[in-house]
Amino acid sequence: MKNLIYLKNYYKAYLLSHLRLIKDKKEKGKYLDLGILNSSIASTNLGDIIIYESVYNHLRKVFSDDFFTDYPTQIHIATDAKYLMSQKNLLFISGTNLLSSNLESRYQWKIDNSHRKFLYNKVVLVGVGWWQYQGDINNYTSKIYKSVLNQKVYHSVRDHYSVDKLNSIGIKNVLNTSCPTLWNITPAKCESIPKIKADKVVTTLTCYKKNIELDKKMLMILSKNFNKVYLWIQSFLDLEYLDEIGLDIPNLELIPPTVEAYDEVLNQGGIDYIGTRLHAGIRAIQKNIRTLILAVDNRAIEISKDVNLNVIKRENVEDVKAFIDNSYETKILLPYENIELFKKTLVEFRKENTI
Repeated sequence: MKNLIYLKNYYKAYLLSHLRLIKDKKEKGKYLDLGILNSSIASTNLGDIIIYESVYNHLRKVFSDDFFTDYPTQIHIATDAKYLMSQKNLLFISGTNLLSSNLESRYQWKIDNSHRKFLYNKVVLVGVGWWQYQGDINNYTSKIYKSVLNQKVYHSVRDHYSVDKLNSIGIKNVLNTSCPTLWNITPAKCESIPKIKADKVVTTLTCYKKNIELDKKMLMILSKNFNKVYLWIQSFLDLEYLDEIGLDIPNLELIPPTVEAYDEVLNQGGIDYIGTRLHAGIRAIQKNIRTLILAVDNRAIEISKDVNLNVIKRENVEDVKAFIDNSYETKILLPYENIELFKKTLVEFRKENTI
């Protein structure tokens, strides 16, 4: 009986919100009312905070005086939240690998058919990537993307693979801008990053992509070649995974699971980054740290193809020794024209929708 009452109330709220959606019209004003679909809300991965920080800072430079509200992507939202989102001028997705080919079964972004009217033509991608290498986008997913993704401004995705996937269903207003976490890595900044090994190293593990043999080998190489090995706990379960590996490393020190603690170690300088977490590595580059990322999935591999990010596959873990022993020059090659074109269309949207 309680379930029936709940369902009745839910569908009543949905109907009322839908009627309001049809009635309410967004008028031009002095300022825009914007939303960010924030993947760091309820996330167990601190890398999502690193991504969100960069996305917000870049958007704030374009929309310096406008109003932003955050909404979650990784947990389900009620009808009233969908209605509030429908009233925004635009909704920006803050990076991460939220896109997939089959939203009915793999949906890190908690979106379904009920969003199509509420979010129609509202959503803009900002440095978003694909979940994994996948097959063709199915019909259910294609209809959702074609409904909610804005048809006028450009969308920013983090690699060419994601461009091709969206192009395959007729969404052509897509640019490969790489990840917004890299947009401030200028040639001058690259020049300032050390070329030879430091005395200390910071590393990471990836709890959802375990390979005890390869990760143990990585940790052993680091322990033998550096005076101090720091391990940042980017996700809470990384610590359990370290216990599973079962390796006694006397010169290992844990960094607590906060971005602030990680930044504090990086800001000391005199340290390298060699680990499996993509955005821990990008954060290190942001802090002028010599960096090597061991890819465990498609994300780092695809970004590295486009912008020369220093990435090797984890199965080639022995190549870590060559990075340690030899000089390495950081040369990030960003698609600056695409980044500027993406921002330009946002500036034009603002001019057209304010008085």
